[in-house]
Amino acid sequence: MASGTDPWLPRWLPLLRACAGDGPVLELGCAAGRDTATLVDAGLRVVAVELSSDALAQARQRVPAGAEFHCGDFRDAWPLAEGATVGAVLASLSLHYFAWDETLALVRRIHRVLRPGGVLLCRLNSVNDRHHGARGPSASGRDEDFFYTVDGVPKRFFDRAAVERLFADGWQLQHLEEVRVLRYDEPKVAWEAVIRPAPFTPSSAAGS
Repeated sequence: MASGTDPWLPRWLPLLRACAGDGPVLELGCAAGRDTATLVDAGLRVVAVELSSDALAQARQRVPAGAEFHCGDFRDAWPLAEGATVGAVLASLSLHYFAWDETLALVRRIHRVLRPGGVLLCRLNSVNDRHHGARGPSASGRDEDFFYTVDGVPKRFFDRAAVERLFADGWQLQHLEEVRVLRYDEPKVAWEAVIRPAPFTPSSAAGS
């Protein structure tokens, strides 16, 4: 199956544009800049963070203007002014490489950086993503049951309940859909989610 056939982002551009306003979209894990290019072509400014220097070099070549690229681990400080907020965060296939407590911490940081009325648009590995390391739904349903090492890389896979637990505190989950992604040699199954910040109220999710 051919790569480069993942036109998932255009339907969300009006929402991202409305939420971002005059500010940038914060993109966590831009890889080679495929989504960055879509955002910039739509007239949005982007601040993007990517761990791989090779991928970032490709992103800079693909998007020579309109985006600010930073090489680093987005678990570290983000390239925003102290106290700055944004209206839109994009995290496509990038939040599922971490232990559960680290993933929760990232989600809380995103919550803090989003201004009221903002939006997080993200995609996460599904437990049904068997071509890319998933082993299927777990009988116990515990979060750590979906965290595996795949080709030497830690990967987390989510069922619907795990996505809902991840965003249980301080979020309104407005859209959640399991989708088939056609950007790799084999089809990928992922969750596509639109989430908005709400007042934070601690629950049992932190102890999962």
